[in-house]
Amino acid sequence: MGSVVQTDKNRPKWGVRGTLAVLALAVVASGCAQGESTKVRPAPGQQPLKAPPARALDAYATKLRASARIAERWGLARVPLTPPAPPAKKPHITTRKGFEVDGHEERGLPPVFTTIPTKQKIVFLTIDDGAEKDPAFLRMMSELKIPYTAFLSDYLVKEDYGYFKRMQDRGTVLNNHTLHHPYLPGLSPARQKREICGMQDVIEKRYGKRPLLFRPPFGNYDEDTLVAAKACGVKYAPIWNEEVFVDHWEYREWDRKIHPGDIVLSHFRGREDWKGTMPDMVRRFLDKITAEGFAVARLEDYL
Repeated sequence: MGSVVQTDKNRPKWGVRGTLAVLALAVVASGCAQGESTKVRPAPGQQPLKAPPARALDAYATKLRASARIAERWGLARVPLTPPAPPAKKPHITTRKGFEVDGHEERGLPPVFTTIPTKQKIVFLTIDDGAEKDPAFLRMMSELKIPYTAFLSDYLVKEDYGYFKRMQDRGTVLNNHTLHHPYLPGLSPARQKREICGMQDVIEKRYGKRPLLFRPPFGNYDEDTLVAAKACGVKYAPIWNEEVFVDHWEYREWDRKIHPGDIVLSHFRGREDWKGTMPDMVRRFLDKITAEGFAVARLEDYL
């Protein structure tokens, strides 16, 4: 008989319950193997293989079961993948082609980019504005341990600074998205600087630290924007390659695919703007990237 070739069509696709079932079988099998008296003799010159201790297998199985229960509680189709450790040497970030300003690097202006250069199957979730302040979103992201980066505008977050303090306390970095979310290229250099530096001041006053990241509203900027951002202490100006909503994705690239290192945009919005909630958006985001073999990493760890 010929061998069976695994393809995407016939490869098993384990959901949350399927993961638990396979895990249980694996633990039982490993426990039985450890109890057997038959010894496997190594080849000449090789050391005997040692199975991991039963307690280590039990701890690992307990951790996976807990992850599966949390994923199921939030309605995910699969358990999110764990990202690799961030690199000790950070990748060199440059302005993406097509987003350049004359003399950009020579003048030390913040680079504008949509993707982090990496071959690892990771993406970065970034969330803008601050209109929706859903406590369920905070619980979901904390329980699932999903990192994300926030870009805030003061005219929206000032309704409840405390909500974003709780977000910060859970490990999320709060960054600059201007005071009033204007179309920056339509403003004078002085007004652009007030929008950017003013939001730096708000975040420092309310949350204790001036941001290093700034995202121009709508992804629109000009040379004056980057000059002002530099003067305000900004080091990076990330935008995005994909945007996720409650009911669909939008793509900047022609191939309509997710790529390693892509920055994904979403917004703090709820039923007033969407046909769903922020947890619904996170569910769509995680189900898609997990099915395609991607994990979510923390953007600041790569800068």
